[in-house]
Amino acid sequence: MHDIRWRAFWLGFLLVTVSLVVWAVVDEIAALLVFGVGVVLYLTTHLYWIHQLLQWFNKPDLATMPLGTGIWEDVFAAIYHQQRRYSRSQTQLSSALDRFRHAASALPDGVVLLNGHDLIEWCNPPAERHLGLSMKQDVGQPISYLVRSSDFISYLDSHDYTDPIKLKSWRLADTTLELQVIPFGVNQKLLISRDISQLEKVEHMRRDFIANVSHELRTPLTVVGGFLETLSDMDGAVPDSTRSYFDMMQEQTGRMRRLVEDLLTLSQLENSPTIPQDTEIDINALLSMVMNEARGLSNDRHTITLEADTTLNLTGALEELHSALGNLVSNAIRYTPTGGSIHISWKTRGTDGVFSVKDTGLGIEQQHIDRLTERFYRVDRSRSRETGGTGLGLSIVKHILTRHQARLDIESEFGKGSTFSAVFPKARLVHKANATSNQPAHTA
Repeated sequence: MHDIRWRAFWLGFLLVTVSLVVWAVVDEIAALLVFGVGVVLYLTTHLYWIHQLLQWFNKPDLATMPLGTGIWEDVFAAIYHQQRRYSRSQTQLSSALDRFRHAASALPDGVVLLNGHDLIEWCNPPAERHLGLSMKQDVGQPISYLVRSSDFISYLDSHDYTDPIKLKSWRLADTTLELQVIPFGVNQKLLISRDISQLEKVEHMRRDFIANVSHELRTPLTVVGGFLETLSDMDGAVPDSTRSYFDMMQEQTGRMRRLVEDLLTLSQLENSPTIPQDTEIDINALLSMVMNEARGLSNDRHTITLEADTTLNLTGALEELHSALGNLVSNAIRYTPTGGSIHISWKTRGTDGVFSVKDTGLGIEQQHIDRLTERFYRVDRSRSRETGGTGLGLSIVKHILTRHQARLDIESEFGKGSTFSAVFPKARLVHKANATSNQPAHTA
């Protein structure tokens, strides 16, 4: 730019100098004429090169770049170098994009690139097979027009993509797909589709195996338990020297029966995709049952308090929710030492309804909390056996709450106690009219 300004300055200085010489030698009219002709020639030269530049911009090609003269030589040289850098960058970007597309095409999972309006920008061959898309025909089309599943459309509109969803394929027989949306960039999304048919078959076989084995074990365990109880109740049937063995057999048989019952319950929940009954539940009656069971299990060894919002009812399956809430209370009683306290509450928190059980037990270390709802996971196996736990209670609770669009929150501090909360969404709550806002705390 500095050279261009100096060239313009010296050209103007030369034109003025020539005009002054002509004025001195001839007259002022001739000088003005010379100056005007010089300016016109100067502007005409610029207009010519501007026209050449515009012509080149219509078909930009380094091979046809004008050379220019004077100032325009520098201008065209600068454009030429800039265009070369741009061409190299474009080549690198195109190469990177081709590599990405080849890599994405080699993936076993389907990948669909969506823009901010959920329009298809690109997809790989597995996505075409899974979702029935066509890269040539469907680019620019809304994904909701092509994947006509109400569950998928609700998932896409919810903007909550934390967990994937499972769908039965509408194109491929005996195929189950797992779909998940991953937001990235500025209002862009990746839709990932995965064929999980084999995993579903294995899971189905596992559930059937557990259900069948549990069902077959129930009858012999009931018979053995019944005979043991009968023999124990008969005078003289069991010698005092062997009674301790009979008591041990009864205890282990009872534990096996509880384990079988929990396995059957869990299998029934897993194999039943919908809630059997979705009716309004009288929370007062449900909490009364939970409190009576808690008193019987505690046997006056703990201080149990209840605080409930009696204007707030729930909708769902009564038996399932009774099992879930009762399980949280019974866990608190089992793992709280004698003399401890357990506080049960039912109230609103924001727009949610929260049933919480707070105890003063031993508490749980943080590294165990995320795994508590896994089947048979135990923080302390010896303590679980002593309290009669099967390791399936919280897994059953999680399944029941998930079926009711609820979640289980766990807060615990080792050595100070725990709080287990079942959090129900607003859609599951029913506010009763003409009722007191809060029921005072009850102590047992």
